[in-house]
Amino acid sequence: MGSESNSMPKVVSGDFGYTLEDVPHFSDYIPDLPTYANPLQDNLAYSAVRQYFVDYDDTVAQKIVVHKDTPRGIHFRRAGPRQRVYFESDDVHACIVTCGGLCPGLNTVIREIVCGLHHMYGVKRVLGISGGYRGFYSKNTIALTPNTVNDIHKRGGTILGTSRGGHDKKKIVDSIQDRGINQVYIIGGDGTQKGAAVIFEEIRRRGLKVSVAGIPKTIDNDIPVIDKSFGFDSAVEEAERAINAAHVEATSHENGIGLVKLMGRYSGFIAMYATLASRDVDCCLIPESPFYLEGPGGLFEYIEKRLKENGHMVIVIAEGAGQDMLSESLRSSNQQDASGNKLLEDVGLWISQRIKDHFLKQRKMMINLKYIDPTYMIRAIPSNASDNVYCTLLAQSAVHGAMAGYTGFTVGLVNGRQTYIPFHKINERQNKVVITDRMWARLLSSTNQPSFLSTKDIIAASNVDEPPTALLDDAGVAC
Repeated sequence: MGSESNSMPKVVSGDFGYTLEDVPHFSDYIPDLPTYANPLQDNLAYSAVRQYFVDYDDTVAQKIVVHKDTPRGIHFRRAGPRQRVYFESDDVHACIVTCGGLCPGLNTVIREIVCGLHHMYGVKRVLGISGGYRGFYSKNTIALTPNTVNDIHKRGGTILGTSRGGHDKKKIVDSIQDRGINQVYIIGGDGTQKGAAVIFEEIRRRGLKVSVAGIPKTIDNDIPVIDKSFGFDSAVEEAERAINAAHVEATSHENGIGLVKLMGRYSGFIAMYATLASRDVDCCLIPESPFYLEGPGGLFEYIEKRLKENGHMVIVIAEGAGQDMLSESLRSSNQQDASGNKLLEDVGLWISQRIKDHFLKQRKMMINLKYIDPTYMIRAIPSNASDNVYCTLLAQSAVHGAMAGYTGFTVGLVNGRQTYIPFHKINERQNKVVITDRMWARLLSSTNQPSFLSTKDIIAASNVDEPPTALLDDAGVAC
């Protein structure tokens, strides 16, 4: 983008340690804007709803497991329709853009933004920006209506196309201003949301009445604060199918090893949850948990032990695991993709060869290893039923927020409630598996694999002060 978002957080303090990490609003920088009655009050679909609108003071706590003397802590503004809106329906000119890698559910989010704007607020003008951020200034746009998006949720990918990079703040905001766009819906991962924050800052600097709403997308589930990202459930479900195939291969051969590489550049959530769902995995390796190959307690020793006990083995490895163990020549590469992510070497191919070399050359032990990399198959599937519902809630929450004059926010589920989260909270760190958490302990219990951790590793992991998401937090779980 050329610069970082540098606005001061909007924080509201209250009694008993209450803190609201609020999101920006038009009224913060544009005075005396007119407001209008929310058209939802006349919407027949909402006539059965007991309370149409979210109360202005409704907030959602980030941490819900507390002690009697615990301060109330950080809260986020609850998402949903407001009684007054800052746009008349005929004045809205919205656009939608998808950026970064593919993920199940992208088309569902697009569909539900279009349909939400049209059916709830009577908005007729919605543009799709083709090809990611650079599409604002170098691609054609697509007119989006409920008819054109009617069945796109049944297809994988994104009908708008996507790309990495293309961040040119001035060109993007110039295009938004020239086209008369006043609502911008940006669907993408952490890099995309950082770009959205910079776009919002430029829009605010120019004093434009343009709402910028982010819908966080990351198949790795590495965005913090929110319970989970859309597409994650679908990815885990499809990953389990790959694990099942590896298990069939492994059990069909003497000393069979099925090795599956799953997505997870820095966070091993897909590998962990697919392993727990499958129950056929003997070893799961993720970026957050260091491991070693040789020597007592190493991976090779464990593989040999399992093969002697069961005659077969299934290993799941996340793409970011073991990168520190690749040869010096491979690690010397510091290339990045257009989003700024480090290009990783294929740890699956590397570890497959190391396992073969160890057992065939050093141990003189015949093995039959099958390597499966389902990465692009998983990315390309349509979202499952659970993700379809979740995408609908995210999309409608974004629409409600934009219509109510909020801007510079990301929507997300926090402790089961839809919220508006300021960009800086989404961008400040990455969500990672906590290897001293009970969920990782459940995985170790399921696979019976060694932890591969030294005392030093355990102490270091214990000192990481990161508030858990709902995927990690064991609130209310007795076992």
